[in-house]
Amino acid sequence: MAGKDDNTKSLMEAIYKRHAVRAYKPDKIDSEVIRTLLRAAVRAPTAIHLEPWAFVVIQDRNLLKRLSDRAKAMASSAPERAPTAAQAHRDHPNPLADPSFNIFYDAGTLIVICAKSSGPFAVADCWLAAENFMLAAYGLGLGSCPIGFAVAMLNHPGVKSELGIPPEVTPIAPIIVGVPSGEGSPTSRKEPEILSWR
Repeated sequence: MAGKDDNTKSLMEAIYKRHAVRAYKPDKIDSEVIRTLLRAAVRAPTAIHLEPWAFVVIQDRNLLKRLSDRAKAMASSAPERAPTAAQAHRDHPNPLADPSFNIFYDAGTLIVICAKSSGPFAVADCWLAAENFMLAAYGLGLGSCPIGFAVAMLNHPGVKSELGIPPEVTPIAPIIVGVPSGEGSPTSRKEPEILSWR
């Protein structure tokens, strides 16, 4: 392959070995490390160069616990969300009823990637930034995991107000990040399904 050098191999290693981490050490991530990850995030592709993203950084553990409890309470009152919660926590048949279940897996940092506009590509741009963020975290020896279960809670007007998110801004991609506790391994993937090749 043309251009196959150490940098290319490092990138491919990150793509193939990055995986969702759901167990973290209590170590707090330094603010400069977070800024490094955010700088990597904003290098993502962006349609028409709009850069629609903005970020919320949450490291207050009491706030993270309150947000987790609120998400579980909201899901309990919306039965259609319960299967998502059950899939997220394989060790308990009903994680919403488990007081010890924290949807952020006790990670000490939550990054919420938000869309400042509602343009047709804003959501895609934010998720592209999320992928950059997670690959950069892997490159720095950190674990990460997108927490889709938190999206509805983060978009509640009261929660947005508490977190300083303006009403017109939409939380899109909540991602926990931290120092992994123990070793994990990537899950397998099916071969790409090619619908057409002409």
